[in-house]
Amino acid sequence: MLRGGWGRRQLYWARAVAAAGRHIWRPSAAANSSVPLRRSMCTEVHNTRTRIDEEVGSLSLKDVGRLNKQNVSLTSSSLSARVEKLGRDQNVVLAFQSWMGEGHPVQRGEVFNAINRLRKLKKYHRALQVAEWVVRERPYKLKEIDHSYLLEFTAKVHGIDGAEKLFIHIPLEFQNELLHNNLVMACVEKRLIGKTIQHMRKMRELGLPIAPMVYNRLILLYDSLARRKSIPSILLQMKADEVIPNSATYNILLNIKANDHDIEGIQNVFDRMKEANIEPNEITYCILANAYTIARLYTMAESFTEAIEKARTDRSWSTLEILLSLYGSLGKEEELKRTWELVERLPQVRSKSYIQAIEAFGKINCIDKAEEIWKEMMSIKGVKLTKHFNAILSVYGRHGLIQKASHIFTEMQAVGCKPNAITYHHLILGCLKSDLVDEALQTISVAENFPATNQIRLSIPWLETTLLIVEMFANRGNVKFAETFFKDIRKSKYRRYTFVHNTLLKSYVKANICPHNFIRRMILGGARPDSETYNLVKLSEQSHH
Repeated sequence: MLRGGWGRRQLYWARAVAAAGRHIWRPSAAANSSVPLRRSMCTEVHNTRTRIDEEVGSLSLKDVGRLNKQNVSLTSSSLSARVEKLGRDQNVVLAFQSWMGEGHPVQRGEVFNAINRLRKLKKYHRALQVAEWVVRERPYKLKEIDHSYLLEFTAKVHGIDGAEKLFIHIPLEFQNELLHNNLVMACVEKRLIGKTIQHMRKMRELGLPIAPMVYNRLILLYDSLARRKSIPSILLQMKADEVIPNSATYNILLNIKANDHDIEGIQNVFDRMKEANIEPNEITYCILANAYTIARLYTMAESFTEAIEKARTDRSWSTLEILLSLYGSLGKEEELKRTWELVERLPQVRSKSYIQAIEAFGKINCIDKAEEIWKEMMSIKGVKLTKHFNAILSVYGRHGLIQKASHIFTEMQAVGCKPNAITYHHLILGCLKSDLVDEALQTISVAENFPATNQIRLSIPWLETTLLIVEMFANRGNVKFAETFFKDIRKSKYRRYTFVHNTLLKSYVKANICPHNFIRRMILGGARPDSETYNLVKLSEQSHH
């Protein structure tokens, strides 16, 4: 007999139907139980790397800044819109001809706007056509920025060899700091470290200053190639070249430490930033607030969250998304509601904003509000992706709302979305929250057919949900499954947090089992035992004897 008065009625999780190749979850009609949810860590770390890439992106001159302020509208009458509307087989000349045929002059502002749009859309071939036309036809007096566009998109389309050949033929008067830096940036983008170093050496020989953005991109490249030990040498070279690190440099270094869950390292970088009199910006505070929230250092997290509010711009949707997640994790209901109202006032609400809000309200027990936002997302955006369904499943899973989770799972399949490893993680947690241990074990068996990628396994939402599952098994004294799920945590730097190991240790105490060499295991994992650790070890030893 199952607990909770279920009798013979059982909950079946995702039975594999071999003939159809589908997985179906068939729940019984049973009453839901809601388990209060304790404050948890942040479930979504904003894609800080994307924000940093934007900040340290393309090189620019003062001309670019002035051009950007011209705010050329993307109406059907703009040159940019005409270029975008061209068919794949149509030449960009047609857009220029129609534009000039109506008596419009081709101005640098229009060209800048068109190229910037094409860059964002990753239509590099079309952007190259625009740059080539401008240099060939010379509708206005050319500057280095015009040759810079041509060099940038030649490298993207034809590679570094093509860019190097082009560079030779650019008039000497334009072969200056901007062009050389852009050539180096192109080498970094192509992940050609040897070429990058070669062209940087050439710039030193010519006495041309290397832009901080080049070093920023180089640091990101070494980080992506798992060559972090070489990053200090890059910083030393910056100093030797008398290049002053900017806020983007420190933000990149902070983000690297945050990804390593190295709180001490984060503080060291932030201290160096302040010593260098570099003003922290919106991105800086977002990285710090997220890092301290994940580490459950809530006092510091709240302090940096307040700093985000003071530094953010009115229409910064990405920062608002981070604040949604932070206020959910910090249990700030009023602030969360206020932030969501700000998001709703934006001209367009992104699907990611809906997802962040749903998960955030779920964490502070505002299930009705989470469901309201879910329905709003369905009506406005449409729900077509697995991650959309996983958002509301995370709410139901954390609160043990099995019947509602069943309905979502069925609806998910009806629209053709396939469940993934994250889906089953939420369902496993939901079963455990509802004391449906047998059903949870069945789900674990099915979930083995849906392996998570390494990227997912290292993500914060996955690790935090995994820790909640470890905690549920620990509370039942089930050491076997607590250790099984702890393996995912052990493979990541998330293991550096003491509270993670203490959660596992509770399973041994509950099971009256003495864990051998647990303290040594913690230290080797990079965690520092605290008073709770030693008390739990003492309890496990006493219960064992």
